[in-house]
Amino acid sequence: MKRIPSLDGLRAISILLVVFGHLARRLHGPSLFWENYPNLGVRIFYVISGYLITQILLKERQRSGTVSLRDFYTRRAFRIFPAALVFLVIVTAFNWSWLRWYHIAAAFLYVANFDFTRPWIFAHLWSLSVEEQFYFLWPGVLKRWYKHALVILVAVIVVTPCYEAMLFYLKANAQNFYTFPAVADNLAVGCLLAVLAPRLPRIPGYAAVAMFLLVALTPFFFAHSVPRTLFLVLALRPAMQFSIAGILLHVVQTPPRFLNLALVSWLGRISYSLYLWQQPFCNAPWVHSVYMVLPAIAVACLSYYLVEQPMLRMREKRAGKAAPEASPGELQASATAA
Repeated sequence: MKRIPSLDGLRAISILLVVFGHLARRLHGPSLFWENYPNLGVRIFYVISGYLITQILLKERQRSGTVSLRDFYTRRAFRIFPAALVFLVIVTAFNWSWLRWYHIAAAFLYVANFDFTRPWIFAHLWSLSVEEQFYFLWPGVLKRWYKHALVILVAVIVVTPCYEAMLFYLKANAQNFYTFPAVADNLAVGCLLAVLAPRLPRIPGYAAVAMFLLVALTPFFFAHSVPRTLFLVLALRPAMQFSIAGILLHVVQTPPRFLNLALVSWLGRISYSLYLWQQPFCNAPWVHSVYMVLPAIAVACLSYYLVEQPMLRMREKRAGKAAPEASPGELQASATAA
C-alpha cells in the first residue's frame, strides 16, 4: 500500500479535538459541549481505523487468497504495544501508591473499557481497549466469513444503535456506553467503506462540505428528552458516522492541500503517542493552563522518535524489506474518555 498523507491530516484534526476538548473541560468545568468534541475525535479515529485495517486485510486476501492472522497480530504488536507499554510502566510507577491492582491489570490487558471504576490516569485507555478488541475480532471474522462480510457489517451498524437505546431505557451506568458493543458501529462504518470503496463514485466538493457541517454541528445537539435521545442515537449519530466515512473517502479521492501540509501531517503521525501522553498533561485534575499541551507534545515526540519509529524499523527489518517512515495502513489507536 502507498502512504495516504491526507489521512494523517484527518488524524491531526481528531487528536486536536481530543486534546483541546480535554483542556477546555478542565479549564472551564464539565459541560456536555466539551464532552462531545473529544468523543467526536474518537469516532473519527474509529472510522479511519476500520477503513485502513480492512483495506490491509482485503489486499492481503486478494494477493494470497487468505488472511494470515499471525502476521497481522505480529504487525499490530510492533505498532501498538511498545509505546503503550512504555506509557503504562511509567505512569504506573509514578502513581503506584494509590492505584489498585485490578485497574493496572485492566489497563495492561486492554480491557479498561470494562473497568467502570478506572482512575483518571487510565480513563482514556477505554478507546485503546476497544481498538484492540476490534483487532482481535475482525480479522478472524473476515477470514472465515468473507462472503458474508457485508451482511455482518450492516447488522453491526443496525444493532449497535438499538443496543445503545436499550442502555438508555434501562438507565445503565454511563460506562456501559464505552464498551465494545456500544461503539462497534463506528468501526463497522469504516470497514464497510473499505469494502464498498471500489464501487463508490467520487464524492463532489459540495457533498463533502455538507457532510462536514453535519459532523461539526452534531455535538451541539443535546438529548434532553426521550424523543431527542432516540433521534440522536438512531438517526443523527449514524448519519454523522456515515458523513465521517464520506469525508474520509473524499480526502482520499481528492486530498485537500491543508491536510497535507508538513506540520499537519506530522501531527497526525505522532497522534498515537500524543493521545497516550495528553492524559497526564491535558486531562489531569490539576490542569490549569492551555500551555500544558506543550509538554504533552514534547513527551509524545520522545515516544514517537525513540519508541514507535525504532520498533517500526525493527518490524520492517524482520519482514525483510525497507521501511517507510510509517506504514500507510498503520493506524494509531485513538481517542479519549469522556
